[in-house]
Amino acid sequence: MAAKRIGILTGGGDVPGLNSVIKTVVYRASDAGCEVVGIRRGWEGLTHVDLNDPASRAHYILPLDRENTRTVDRTGGTFLHTSRTNPQKMKKLPPVCGGGDFPKAEFTKKGVTSQVYDITSQVLKNVGTLGLDYLVAIGGDDTLSYAARLDKEGVKVIAVPKTMDNDVRNTEYCIGFSTAITRAMDAIDRQRTTVGSHERIGVFRVFGRDAGYTSLYTAYVSGIRCAIPEYKFDLKNMIDLLLQDKKENPTNYSIVVLSEGAEWEGYQVREYGEADAFGHRKKANVGEDLSDEIKKASGQETVVSDLTYELRSGNPDFIDKLVATTFASMAMDCVAKGEHGMMTAINKGCFAMEPIPDPKLGPRRVDVANMYDTQRYLPKYEGKVGLPLFLTRP
Repeated sequence: MAAKRIGILTGGGDVPGLNSVIKTVVYRASDAGCEVVGIRRGWEGLTHVDLNDPASRAHYILPLDRENTRTVDRTGGTFLHTSRTNPQKMKKLPPVCGGGDFPKAEFTKKGVTSQVYDITSQVLKNVGTLGLDYLVAIGGDDTLSYAARLDKEGVKVIAVPKTMDNDVRNTEYCIGFSTAITRAMDAIDRQRTTVGSHERIGVFRVFGRDAGYTSLYTAYVSGIRCAIPEYKFDLKNMIDLLLQDKKENPTNYSIVVLSEGAEWEGYQVREYGEADAFGHRKKANVGEDLSDEIKKASGQETVVSDLTYELRSGNPDFIDKLVATTFASMAMDCVAKGEHGMMTAINKGCFAMEPIPDPKLGPRRVDVANMYDTQRYLPKYEGKVGLPLFLTRP
């Protein structure tokens, strides 16, 4: 492979396994005589950097080599740091862009309209000044939506999907998902002793704004009820089932796990705070609201536990480290072949390269008809012969 200069960045929420991708890209590049440039703080590193200012350059740009990445894969998170920056919808111009003439537009989401700037021209300028032949973008739906835009603008982009929600299209698996489920399973199993000791109903909230994979798969391996954003459940039926589970349990407790975006008929998850760069506001804890309804309807006490950030912290498990390392190698294989506009993926249980998803399609959602029992609020266990390891299709 001819020597190339490769940029790499991580965007959106952190998950375990990101550092394994970074290290593997650096090591493979080193073997091929290529340079790797770390872009710090996600897309912010390409919108806010002033490449003529040494301090700004040091803040956002980090040349990577075997020495400074040698041990990074031993910890979770991303040592390049991250942000939720959307260069095509900036609410205000970064200082380095002051006085620049950038396209303006009105952006409306959930009834809130904002004036935004598209500073893609600044990003393209910085990519050119840095001399990047390729850019490896690691992220979820939001980060990869801009990766798709950049590739169309002429930057050679390879995407690597990561999100504990597992909701990126064109792949059955995203880095961070296995560790999230393992952590959720462990946390719920540990808290069974408290829920059981006090003979209560345990209500657990996990991430899943638009897709319920984290809740559904946690329920699948833990044998508990779950609620997902793709299906509004009947509140009375859910409470009756939890009371029945509690009565039939020798230890006199029951458990339900809810995605953060789960809702029941007649209820909408409350949101608060300012929307981020991709139009998302924080969601109030649906677990607390369900707990209130359980208490009002039955008089039963509950234990509410928010597992969200607990699931994305710490070191990756074996699956996430394996997938992260393999995805990174696949990305470098693409660079060697001169391919771009592609995303590393797992399809039909096999590693594959797929096009970067079309942002207009939104996140991948749970196939309710085949995966979720809408009467019992349980995962479907039957009919799995012939399915790939992760029990789903992209």
